[in-house]
Amino acid sequence: MGEAGRTVVVIGYGNPGRLDDGLGPAFAAAFEKLGLPGVTVESAYQLAVEDARTLADHDVVVFVDASLTAPEPFSFERVEPNPGGSFSSHIVEPGGVVALAQQLYKATTEAYALGIRGHVFDEFGETISEKAQANMAAALAFLERVVREGSFGEAATGYNEESASNATSSDGDR
Repeated sequence: MGEAGRTVVVIGYGNPGRLDDGLGPAFAAAFEKLGLPGVTVESAYQLAVEDARTLADHDVVVFVDASLTAPEPFSFERVEPNPGGSFSSHIVEPGGVVALAQQLYKATTEAYALGIRGHVFDEFGETISEKAQANMAAALAFLERVVREGSFGEAATGYNEESASNATSSDGDR
């Protein structure tokens, strides 16, 4: 559990059959193995309106997805509710899920997006490129530290590439 016993849900999503697009589910599987107390880990092909209920049951949510445009190795930023977003059975954005959780369940969940830089998306296969695997390792170390410290807001506000390198270099300091 993070600071003050806050509960956290990590939702990794993406298409594992499209190479690096599977970074979200791969991250979720690896993060779940850490067994951090107070942390629930979910994995999905895509976000769904039903995820709003999951958010409402937690203090913090971190949406994890592959990104074609994030800086190396990843980005980490706050997600604001987007009540004007559209919903369909195929497209639900993180901000839309947050807005729905607020509207339906009066949720006050803090929301963040962890975009892991991927490189290979234009082929089919269930492997993740070496560069994307390295980016995922940096993201894992980063988020583990943030969850243990309960420093989500500070991490999103002050995140930069130096933060990512500090996350990976501090692995042995625990």
